Amino acid sequence: MPELPETETIARDLQRALAGASIAGVTVTHADVLRETTPAKLRRALTGATIEHCWRRAKLVVLDLSTGDRLVVQPRFTGALLIDAGALSERERAYSTLALRLDDGRTLHYRDIRRLGTVTLMSPERWARHSATLGVEPLDPAFTITHLSGALRGSSQAVKKLVMDQRRIAGLGNIYANEALWRAGIDPSRAGRTIRADEVVRLHGCIVSVLRESIDARGTSFRDYRDASGERGSFAAQLDVYGRGGEACHRCGGRLVATNVIDGRATVLCPRCQQ
Repeated sequence: MPELPETETIARDLQRALAGASIAGVTVTHADVLRETTPAKLRRALTGATIEHCWRRAKLVVLDLSTGDRLVVQPRFTGALLIDAGALSERERAYSTLALRLDDGRTLHYRDIRRLGTVTLMSPERWARHSATLGVEPLDPAFTITHLSGALRGSSQAVKKLVMDQRRIAGLGNIYANEALWRAGIDPSRAGRTIRADEVVRLHGCIVSVLRESIDARGTSFRDYRDASGERGSFAAQLDVYGRGGEACHRCGGRLVATNVIDGRATVLCPRCQQ
């Protein structure tokens, strides 16, 4: 599933390529990805609008329109926003669920193979309500050591589950929670209330660093994630634990353990390094 680095990469690509472009036409191939609107309403709302700004919030890609509305895309497992200037593969076009034809001849496709992602047209008021349910952005100044400490303090839930709670920290998902906890030397199953002050400082730095490094590598691609040009991210080659269960720990050489016990998600850790 695209997490913060992947959606940030897509949003930056779209901002560079699409800011100022106008939407000349809208084609909805699979309406099941739409939320809170219909194909006809979406066509009426988008046709003639200008894309003013593209940005990210949590794991969402947000397109600000000249009408004041926002087109909000949650890619989830197999979603991607792809700019087609005539070179997009037929396979990618075949899985297009929504196509925005731009006034310069290009097309922005929302491609979603499993169609588990969503596309929602939100008014400013609707967006404000939705954004208010999301936590602090981990790359913003508001994500302080004090904020992280408060998110963990007093909770009996596993620290991994807490840092992935989008109401507490927005955008941090399974891949980077695994990586940050390994870097910090913290067992993902430990209760939040047991994390010491020095460990909070370490974990805070590791969350920020792993996200920034992945953005620099344009995200992590295993199967379906692609940037707006259809290219793969390269951070998979830098992963220390995620997807490496049974392999040697890069730090101590011990065997990495994979489990689904903590939160039902794939967790990989080093029992020797992470205490």
